[in-house]
Amino acid sequence: MDPKHRDILRRMRLELCSQGVADGLVPQYLFQEGIITHEQLEDITSQATCQRRAMKLLDVLPSRGPKAFEVFLKSLSEFPWIRSKLDEICKENLVEKAFDLPNNMKDVCPSDKQLNLLADQLGAEWEKVLGYLGLDHVEIINCKVQNPYSVRTQAMAGLVKWRQHMGRKATFQCLWEALQAAEVHPSTMKTVLQSS
Repeated sequence: MDPKHRDILRRMRLELCSQGVADGLVPQYLFQEGIITHEQLEDITSQATCQRRAMKLLDVLPSRGPKAFEVFLKSLSEFPWIRSKLDEICKENLVEKAFDLPNNMKDVCPSDKQLNLLADQLGAEWEKVLGYLGLDHVEIINCKVQNPYSVRTQAMAGLVKWRQHMGRKATFQCLWEALQAAEVHPSTMKTVLQSS
C-alpha cells in the first residue's frame, strides 16, 4: 500500500472503527477481490465487537498490496459518507504540493531537538531509516538492548549514533534520502523542519 494511503488510514482509524466498517459486506468484498485471505477474513469476523473487527481489518489492510486501498474504497458501498470523506482526503493530498527539502537545509546537521522530534515521529519505522543511514545490524540491536522500554528512546539513540559516526556529513539531505528510501511520509520531515 502506498505510504500516503497508509497514513490516511492511520489518521482516520478512530472514525473508521467507530463506524464499524468491518461489519456487513466490506470484509467479504475484500476477500472476494483477493485483498485478504480466508484466514484473515475469519480472524476479522471472529472479533467480539464491531470496533475490534474494524481494528483488525485496519491492521491487516496496509500489508495487502498496492491495490488494497483502492479496493477498500470500492468496498464501502454501505458507507458512502465514509467513502466520500476518504476520497476528499485523497484529493487534498494530491493537491498538496509535493514536499522538497529546502536548499538552505540540505547541508545542515540536525540538532538534538530536531532528532528528538524525528524520533517521536518515526515510531517502529526507525530501524529501517537507520539501516538506510548506514547503521549496521549490531548497532541497531545495541540501541534496542540499551533502551528496552521505549521505541522513541531507541530511535533517538540510533539517530545520535548516526550523527556521531558521520560528523559533518550527517546532514538533512542524508536524512531526507533515508526517509524517502524507507517510504516514511514526507510530513515527518516537514514537522521536523518546522521546529527549527
